[in-house]
Amino acid sequence: MTLGTPEQPLRVAIIGSGPSGFYAADYLLNKSNLTVEIDMFDRLPTPYGLVRGGVAPDHQKIKAVTKVYEKIASQPTFRFFGHVTFGTDITRADLQQFYHAVVYAVGAQTDRSLGIEGEDLLGSHAATEFVGWYNGHPDYKHLSFDLSRPRVAVIGVGNVAMDVTRILASTPEELAKTDIVDYAYHALRTSGIEHVSVFGRRGAAQAAFTNPEIKELGELEGADCIVYPNEVVLDEASKAYLALPTTEAKDAKNVTILQSYASRTPSGKPKQIEMRFQWSPVAILGDGRVEAIKMVKNVLVLDEKGNVKAIPTDHTETFVVDLVFRSVGYMGVPLPDVPFESKRGVFPNVKGRVLNEGQTVVGDYAVGWIKRGPSGIIGTNKPDSYESAESLVTDVKEGVHWLPIAPDREAVTALLQSRGVCYITFADWQKLDKIEVERGQSEGKPRVKFTDIDEMLRVVAE
Repeated sequence: MTLGTPEQPLRVAIIGSGPSGFYAADYLLNKSNLTVEIDMFDRLPTPYGLVRGGVAPDHQKIKAVTKVYEKIASQPTFRFFGHVTFGTDITRADLQQFYHAVVYAVGAQTDRSLGIEGEDLLGSHAATEFVGWYNGHPDYKHLSFDLSRPRVAVIGVGNVAMDVTRILASTPEELAKTDIVDYAYHALRTSGIEHVSVFGRRGAAQAAFTNPEIKELGELEGADCIVYPNEVVLDEASKAYLALPTTEAKDAKNVTILQSYASRTPSGKPKQIEMRFQWSPVAILGDGRVEAIKMVKNVLVLDEKGNVKAIPTDHTETFVVDLVFRSVGYMGVPLPDVPFESKRGVFPNVKGRVLNEGQTVVGDYAVGWIKRGPSGIIGTNKPDSYESAESLVTDVKEGVHWLPIAPDREAVTALLQSRGVCYITFADWQKLDKIEVERGQSEGKPRVKFTDIDEMLRVVAE
C-alpha cells in the first residue's frame, strides 16, 4: 500500500509549536496528492513559541501572524498536544512506533554568553530571561530584576536588544496599551531607570536590527535617542561593505536613520537611550553586584569574504552602570537521542535532514533556529521550513522513513493517557485564548495572559 494515501496516511510528529513548526505543517498539509496526519507537541500548554513568549508586547501587528497558524491548526488531520515534554513524556523511540518521521522545531532556548569576567555578577542578566519575564513565559515569571537604579547597559544591537531597550525606556502610558504582564508592568512603571546605553561591537552599517526597530527608538514619548556623529561616520570597511551586492538594503537605511538621530538636539525627555558603536565588553565590574562595565574600542576590517570584523584597539573605557542585559544571540540546546552540534547550538543537517557524523539520520528533520541558528525574522522561517518539509517528502517517496508498528491516530493518545500526561488540545488552548482576550478587553489591553501552568490546566479542566 502506498504511503501518503487516504488508506495509509503519512504520519509526522512535529516537536515545537513556533512559526517554523507551523510552516512545516502548512507545507505538508497542502502538498498535492499527499495525505498527511500531523501531531504537534509542545512542552508548554500554549502554542506559537516566540510569537507568544518572545515578540515584544507592543508589537501586536507581528503577533497577528497567529491567525495564519490557527487556520493550519483547524485542519482535521492536524492535532496539537500541549504540555507534553519530548524526552520524558514522549521519547524519540516512542515516536518511531507511531510516525513515519519527526520534525524538530524547538528553536534556540538559551542565550550565548559573553565569556568575560563578571558576567555572573548580580545585576547581569541574559536578555532572553528579561524578555521571557515581561512576556509572562512560565519559565521566567519567577525572576526579579532590580529596576530601581538609573543606568543600564544593553550589549548587542539585534532586534531583541532593541525590544529590551524600548521596553525599559517606554512610559507607563505606552506600556498600558500592550499585553505586557501585570507584574512586569508594575515593576517598569515604578522603575528608576534614566539612561540606557546600547553597545554594538561593529559599526552602524552592520547592526542587526531592522529599520522599524531602530525607528521606534526615536519615536518614544519619554526618551531621547542619542547618537554620536563620529560613531556613524562610515569608515572605509563599512563603505566597502555597503557597496557589496550581497549586503541587505536595510543596512544602508539603518545608517541613514542613525545619522538623522545624530543631527538631532536632545529635547530633554526624562530618559535617554544612547547608541554606541564599535565597542566590545571586556569585563563587568563590581563588588558582588554590577557597578560598571569595561569596554574596548574596535576598528573595522573587511575580509576577503565580505565580512566586517571588529578588531580591538588598545583604547578602553569604563562606563558606570547598574544593570547589564546581554543580548548577543540565542543558542539551541540538545534533545535526548538527537545529534547536536554544540559549538553552533544546532542539529547538524543538510537541507533539514539531520546528520550524525556526516550520515543522514533516517526520519529526523530540523527546521527554524535549531536548523540554521538564530537568524532572520518570523517570515524567514517559511522558506526554511518548506525546504526541510520538501526533503521529508522526497525521502518518503524514495521509501526512506520510519516503519511504525502502531501508525493509527489513537495509539499515541493512549500512550500519553497511560503515562498520566495531562495534555492540552488546540480546542483547550482556544478556551484559554478566549479567556485571555476577554480579560484584556475589560482592561483596555489586547489580552491578559495566563503565566502559571497549573492555573492553565485547572481552567481547562473546569
